[in-house]
Amino acid sequence: MREQRRAVVSTPIEHKAVLAAVHEIAREGGEERMLEVDSVGRVRPESFEALVDDQVALCSVMWVNNEMGVVQDLAPLVARAKSAGAMFHTDAVQAFGKVPIDARAVPFDSLTISGHKIGAPKGIGAIFIRRGTPLEPLMYGGTQDRGRRPGTENVAMAVGLAKAAELAVAEREASWAALEAMRDRLEAALLARIPDAIVHGRGGPRAPHILNLSVPGTDSESLLMALDMQGVACSAGSACQSGSVTPSHVLTALGVRSDLGAAAVRMSLGALSTDEGITRVTELFPALIEKARRLSGQHG
Repeated sequence: MREQRRAVVSTPIEHKAVLAAVHEIAREGGEERMLEVDSVGRVRPESFEALVDDQVALCSVMWVNNEMGVVQDLAPLVARAKSAGAMFHTDAVQAFGKVPIDARAVPFDSLTISGHKIGAPKGIGAIFIRRGTPLEPLMYGGTQDRGRRPGTENVAMAVGLAKAAELAVAEREASWAALEAMRDRLEAALLARIPDAIVHGRGGPRAPHILNLSVPGTDSESLLMALDMQGVACSAGSACQSGSVTPSHVLTALGVRSDLGAAAVRMSLGALSTDEGITRVTELFPALIEKARRLSGQHG
């Protein structure tokens, strides 16, 4: 740990990739400190102020939540971490190509992205490391990337990532507008036809490509199977949690009732989404909800 600092600060709504690393630090003798978040998933500033002190080596806060699309206000958090002498990392997998990212305006120490979220090949990602940031390799045996890792570079995938990143940044504003229009149309149509549906993260600043909602009296597992049979791909939370029937840890951390957490369905939009696809989902989803509720009533 940096300068004998032993604590790491993060949030309970991070991706499991980050949470698992934080838990491992604690298992190896460090200290994990979990921030409080509000009802839409934003970090409570007073919690950050209270937990970040001279014992904290690293803070890690996701820029855009992968299950709800809620955008964190990182600038004041980074500034507070810096004032305490702590490093700051952000998981920007869902943020890159969606929100403006300026490493000069927000001086985080490291930032990670994943290629497949921006149209690059699966299996390639990147980490931004600010000059002067201490970094120990996880694996040994070679001196690639100035001793940071061993192994021959996958040039083709790296080139694919670079081109996808270039396009994602160049097309960000136009992409935001198009995705936001489709997301808002989908959300409004579903709420009009299912008035008691609950949109998670609504009321907070959201990136435009994620819509997460729960419908009382249903469960996500049966809904996802019904949608899949109609050729519509959705998930119950993080895509990495596919197949899991437990409620999302993100929604649980927000205080969402367990029955609503177990009914959550996440719809993601992207470059291949179309107005025709939105229309189909707005017609299909309410009918499936009605059927699920009818069956639930028969067996309840």
